[in-house]
Amino acid sequence: MYDLQFARRFDGVSGSAIRDIFKLLGQPGMISFAGGNPAWDALDNETLSQIARDVLAGPDGKALLQYGATEGWKPLREQTARFLREEVGIDVAESEILPTTGSTQAVDLLLKALVNPGDTVLVEGPSFLGSLQAMRIYGANLVEIPMDEQGLDIDALERAAIAYRPKMLYTIPNFQNPTGVTLSTARRKEIARLAARYGFVVAEDDPYRGLRYAGNHLPSIFSFDTEGLVVYLTSFSKLISPGTRVGAAVVKNPQLLRKLVIGKQSTDLHTPLISQALVAEYLARDLLGAHMEKILGMYARQLQTMQRELAALPVKVFPTQGGLFVWCALKADVDTVALLQKCIRNGVAYVPGTHFYANGGHLNTLRLNFSNSTPEQIVQGVAALKKSMEEE
Repeated sequence: MYDLQFARRFDGVSGSAIRDIFKLLGQPGMISFAGGNPAWDALDNETLSQIARDVLAGPDGKALLQYGATEGWKPLREQTARFLREEVGIDVAESEILPTTGSTQAVDLLLKALVNPGDTVLVEGPSFLGSLQAMRIYGANLVEIPMDEQGLDIDALERAAIAYRPKMLYTIPNFQNPTGVTLSTARRKEIARLAARYGFVVAEDDPYRGLRYAGNHLPSIFSFDTEGLVVYLTSFSKLISPGTRVGAAVVKNPQLLRKLVIGKQSTDLHTPLISQALVAEYLARDLLGAHMEKILGMYARQLQTMQRELAALPVKVFPTQGGLFVWCALKADVDTVALLQKCIRNGVAYVPGTHFYANGGHLNTLRLNFSNSTPEQIVQGVAALKKSMEEE
C-alpha cells in the first residue's frame, strides 16, 4: 500500500487514550470507570422522541430538514440565552451566542481563530485530554499551570503570562475534568484581571456546572470580564444528551465571534438543525428542572458510594462536590499505566492520569468515572481495583 505523507500537524499527536481504552472493554462483566458518559437512566429518550415528532410535524418541520444559518437556529439561541440568565447568572444577548456541535467544537474554533503554530496556550495541569489533543493538532506550545484543591495557581499563571505572552488560557472551572476541583471565586476574579492585563483570551469550558450535589454555585469567570476576553462555553451533553452534540460559545467580542462563525462554515456549515430544535424545545417546555432533580440525586448516590469504597484503598482521593469524576493519586512509585492491564484482567478499567498532562509524567494518578455505573457496580469495580493494587 502506498506510503502517504501526512500533514506535519499530526506529528506527535496520538489518538484519544479514552477511545483506545474502550477497545479493551469487550470482555463480559467488565466494569468501566474510564469514560465520561451520563448514566443510561439520565437519557430521556421517550420525551425526546416525542419532541422530535412534534417539531418535525410542526410548521418548522421542513426548515429543520433544510440547510440553516451557521449562526444557529434562532429558537435555540433564545432558549440558550434564557438558560444562561436563569441557571448560570449571566445576561447575554442572543446575538452573542454561537451554537456549536458540542463545546468540543467551540474549543476547536477558538484554536482555529487564535492560534498559529508555536503560539502558547496555557492549560491546567492536568486538563481534559480531548482539548489537549486539539491544541497539539494546531501546533500550540502547551504550558501547564499547576493546580491545587482551589484550582489554578494564580501566581504561576501570572508568571507564565509574563514569560510566554500566551494567546489563550483553557480552564474548566467547575468540577474540573479530570480532577473534580472547583476554582475558587477569588481566583476567578484574578483570572479575568490577568487576562485584561496581559491580553489573552480565556476559554471558560463549563459543561459540568449543573452537576452540583452539594454546596453553592459560584459566579463564572465570564461575569468578571470587562474587556470581552472571556469566552464562556456551555454544553447540553451532560444535562440532556451527549448524542445530540449541542453546545454554545458566548462571545462578547464581535470580531472574535465573526472569526468563529467563518471557521465553523468550513467545518460543518452548521450544527444539525434537528439537534438544535430538540434542545430548544426541551428548554422551552421547562423540562430541564425536573430532569436535573432526578439525575442529581442519582449521581450524588453514585459519587458517595465511590468515595466510601475508595476510603479503604491506599490512595489520596481529591475532594469534589459534583461533576462526573474522582481523581486519585497513588504512592509515587506506582505506575497506573502498567496497573491498568492487571485491572482489565480483573474486570475493571480507568484512565491513567498521565494522559491528562500536557507533558506526561504523574504516572501515579488515575481518573475514575462514577456516573455510568450503578452503586453495585461501583462496589464491585473498586474491589477489583483494590485486588489489582494488592497483586501489583
